[in-house]
Amino acid sequence: MSNRDSFLTRWLAAAPDWLFASYAIVASFSTYFCMYAFRKPFAAATYGDLDTFLGLDLKTALVISQLVGYTLSKVIGMKVCSELGRANRAWALIGLVIWAQAALVLFAVVPTSWKVLAILLNGLSLGMIWGLVVRYLEGRRLSEMVLAGLSCSYIVSSGVVKDVGRMWISAGVSDVWMPAVTGFCFLPLYLASVWLLNQVPEPSVADVDSRTTRPRMNGEDRTRFVGQFWVCLLLLFTVYFFLTAYRDFRDNYGFEIFQELGYADTPAVFTRTEIPVAIGVMLALAALNLPRNHRHGLIGVYAVMTFGLILMGGATLMLDAGLFRGRELWWMVLVGLGAYLAYVPFGTALFERLIASTHSRGNAVFAIYIADSIGYTGSVAVQVYKDLFQSDMNRFEFLHAFTYALSLLGAGLLVASCIYFLPKTHRVLQTRQTGTHSV
Repeated sequence: MSNRDSFLTRWLAAAPDWLFASYAIVASFSTYFCMYAFRKPFAAATYGDLDTFLGLDLKTALVISQLVGYTLSKVIGMKVCSELGRANRAWALIGLVIWAQAALVLFAVVPTSWKVLAILLNGLSLGMIWGLVVRYLEGRRLSEMVLAGLSCSYIVSSGVVKDVGRMWISAGVSDVWMPAVTGFCFLPLYLASVWLLNQVPEPSVADVDSRTTRPRMNGEDRTRFVGQFWVCLLLLFTVYFFLTAYRDFRDNYGFEIFQELGYADTPAVFTRTEIPVAIGVMLALAALNLPRNHRHGLIGVYAVMTFGLILMGGATLMLDAGLFRGRELWWMVLVGLGAYLAYVPFGTALFERLIASTHSRGNAVFAIYIADSIGYTGSVAVQVYKDLFQSDMNRFEFLHAFTYALSLLGAGLLVASCIYFLPKTHRVLQTRQTGTHSV
């Protein structure tokens, strides 16, 4: 699926910035939005009429199994996504989703005891798609703006595809066939979106001058990158370990949490809560594109992330004070907004600005995939911890307590990471001004 000599690619390379950014946002948003139709619809069902698995509630076992597959995919993606060349990227995107859809069909037809394996195979392919999409977009003057648009895809799509799944169940499709049926509905749009995304041209000379070139990374490059920033990365990845777990718990058990809050029968409840979140996140992240000084841009990223964690704790204090009485849906909106303000920059602006501000050799996708492999490990760990050690708490109670803990711990670690990292960027800026090249 080559884009060489494509009229559309040549036209985009010469287009004004605003037009290029609009095209890139639409193509990447649509690609990743459709991917979620192969990942999240299964979470819209409860599977209450099926047997448990190894003593676990079947839905919990399915959620954990997909997360295990997704985590393994992120580990594999550290190498694959950072090394894969442009020529094979689109074919990889198509092959991974066909694998995922085949796993959903398998999920529908195998006995209950094998469904956990089928959903693991589904997650095993999907975890690499984010990195392959980001590789089309990173290293550009407008990367934060374009990546902000892309990030809205998984905020909105998770709710939309689950509402579509609920619609199919209401129409009489069984719980086990609903995920595959939903996937088939989105497959043609996904294929068209990948073709459009593959027409995006390589970064221009002006992009490279502003953000540095983003080469494929070999093993030596990856080792050097981690060794250079390991203290800062340790602090960041600790936050991300718990933040990913929080985001996934809210997402996977949203239906059960809405039941506890009294909103289970509200039409399109997932879409109603996630659209305001997506709008808020997109506006915040798009604003991060404004600073041209990469050090200032990095400070802005940390500020947005820290504010998000504080917002989560503040919204929960308001809930406990009774300020949301009769409007508890807004608590889900605000903790979702706060969680995504902290979560989304890990996959977009944070490492984009980190590399741009230090001129380190590498690409943002490698750092993103280290974070993701750690984050989804945290998600699995928290799911198991909840069912084995906090089984007396319902899922709303667990999320409520988790919110306070993450808000306090996460904000402190982010501030410490920023304080540690900023002198490094200052030295880089001073070094560049004196004409030397050491970092």
